[in-house]
Amino acid sequence: MGKQWVISDIHGCSKTLRHLIENLIQPERSDRLYFLGDYIDRGPDSKGTIDYIMGLQEKEYDLVLLKGNHEEFCQQSWNEDRNKKKLFGVNTKTKSQSIWEKFGGKETLDSFGVRYASEIPEHYIEWMSQLRLYVELEEFILVHAGLNFDIVDPLTDTHAMLWVKEFKVDPSKIRNKKVIHGHTPVDLEFLDHVIRSKSYHFIDLDNGVYMCNRTGYGNLVAFELNSKEYVVQPNLDC
Repeated sequence: MGKQWVISDIHGCSKTLRHLIENLIQPERSDRLYFLGDYIDRGPDSKGTIDYIMGLQEKEYDLVLLKGNHEEFCQQSWNEDRNKKKLFGVNTKTKSQSIWEKFGGKETLDSFGVRYASEIPEHYIEWMSQLRLYVELEEFILVHAGLNFDIVDPLTDTHAMLWVKEFKVDPSKIRNKKVIHGHTPVDLEFLDHVIRSKSYHFIDLDNGVYMCNRTGYGNLVAFELNSKEYVVQPNLDC
């Protein structure tokens, strides 16, 4: 296997993702790309982001795709909207969709050109249903949000993998491996510090790509597992 790149939290920024991959990473067929979820919401082109990744899959690039909490939001909204009963034939938003829209779902619906979650074509929801929750490698465990170290086996809490915000790594519970995750945006200076330091048991790769006007944020980061180096692509979608 060649290089192994890890990318997290794209959030509908398709131009930024495309430039990161085609101009900075330039993957070979022997390389592998790990995505840590949150492909959708907040940014302007969630549909285009998924389409681009699907295109890489069709071209048989080696991709490992994890699920984020925003995909979970979308699936829940889609299922609830599909199964709802109309009152007097009037179509209304479900509770799940109303909540989802507050966290970027509105932008996702707009990118699909639809008003209701169930109008998103089913093959996109099916794609989300096939996303993995975590990957365990020789040195690392890759996951979207993090792990619950308050229990005996952190790899049994699937809710925490998508949603946890704060956690303290106990290396003894994960075979002394390092956790690589996204979900919680950190500034670029801290991200660099964690990667360079050997004292941390985690690497947070989420630099809040959609935070275009916040100093230290607004970039899409890709970390290479073999060299322990990373590349930074500023947002091109804002």
